[in-house]
Amino acid sequence: MPTALLIVPILTFLIFVHELGHYTMARRAGVKVEEFGFGLPPRLWGIQRGETLWSINWIPLGGFVRVLGEDGKNFSERSMQSKTAGQRALFLAAGSIMNFITAFVLIAILLFVQGEPTTNLYVTDVLNDSPAAVAGIQPGDQILEAGGRETDTTGDFRSATSDHLNKPMDVTLLRAGEVVTTQVTPDPSRPVEMGVTGVRIADVTRADIVIEEIPEGSAAAAMGLEEGDRVVSIGDTRVIDIISYEFALERHLGETVTATVVRDGDSIQIPIEVPDELAEGDETFGATIVARIQFERPSPVRVLPMAVGQFFDYIRLMFEGLIMILNGEVPLSQVSGPIGMGQLTSEIVEESTVPAWVAVMTITIILSLNLGLLNLLPLPALDGGRLLFVAIEVLRRGKRVAPEKEGLVHFVGLVLLLGFMIMIAFVDIERIISGQSFIQ
Repeated sequence: MPTALLIVPILTFLIFVHELGHYTMARRAGVKVEEFGFGLPPRLWGIQRGETLWSINWIPLGGFVRVLGEDGKNFSERSMQSKTAGQRALFLAAGSIMNFITAFVLIAILLFVQGEPTTNLYVTDVLNDSPAAVAGIQPGDQILEAGGRETDTTGDFRSATSDHLNKPMDVTLLRAGEVVTTQVTPDPSRPVEMGVTGVRIADVTRADIVIEEIPEGSAAAAMGLEEGDRVVSIGDTRVIDIISYEFALERHLGETVTATVVRDGDSIQIPIEVPDELAEGDETFGATIVARIQFERPSPVRVLPMAVGQFFDYIRLMFEGLIMILNGEVPLSQVSGPIGMGQLTSEIVEESTVPAWVAVMTITIILSLNLGLLNLLPLPALDGGRLLFVAIEVLRRGKRVAPEKEGLVHFVGLVLLLGFMIMIAFVDIERIISGQSFIQ
């Protein structure tokens, strides 16, 4: 419960930032701001400061900035309706722009202070009679280079194969501690679902594999493993992430193999007996293991370019997620409102192997970008819906839609939006009551 309540200050901060954008642009345009509200009416509490009423409202969903002329009837000098289409559009977009700026700044801070995780690329499966099988590539191989370039993400590998269609491509692999070089010829005539090389690959975050808990009487305790041991190798395989750990064990099923662990700064070799079948999850040998993500801090001059790259990566992923929702590929149970966000925040903070502040800041970044993007959707009652009417005005060469008609559209949109949010709230509550996890 305490970690779930972290969503309250996160959303409060993001809503304030969003509405501060609207407030600032209204003031810069010379528009009178009548009210700056948290939540939606009816009003719970308010205090007048200058010409603006600062209020807290009963419905804890979002916030608003109410400006003079919002009803479309007041065209006095300090009314929003008296301003140009460009000024009104900037006012409407300012909230989302502030959310984007906030997310970018937080990304840059994370990179500068914490660094970024790095990934390793593995072959998880090789299809029979495929170019990869002919080249001798095996499941568990770590891909170091493809086509003469360093390769540590799925995107790197796909880019390399695209450049070598029907041409031999050098591939450098790491297999059980040994560097192996081979050639594979990507075949574009193969069915799409089988891939041009016939391999399934996965990029995995580099992490320290640490034994967190060892119950008394477990196989791990009998073998001499201790809580806090960091596994650095199993047999000839160096353990640098969860995948290398799992593949190393699979290579020695039913065997006794030497594992090297670091304990209190000392390197210790321990014979371990690998069972014929591995337990599911993270309880190998009856012990609980965790993958503690490793971070690398970039040089200060690289922080901003990397922040730009990560910013647009987040945006791309959110667009892809939105398309999946619209296509029905994502079930309603995976869409959440504030209640579900609280559950999600709690689960991420408690399950994450990164410091809690990093997890909270990452959640804040994602929600800030979500808030910015969703508000720009051209839907009634949202900033994007109001921007759509400004765009229509520009296309009609300054002829505005009648305020009564626009107001009716936004009112209907607001009712539908509130209804949808109430429905999502019931889904969130049902998920919590039934004990379902959001991330598992």
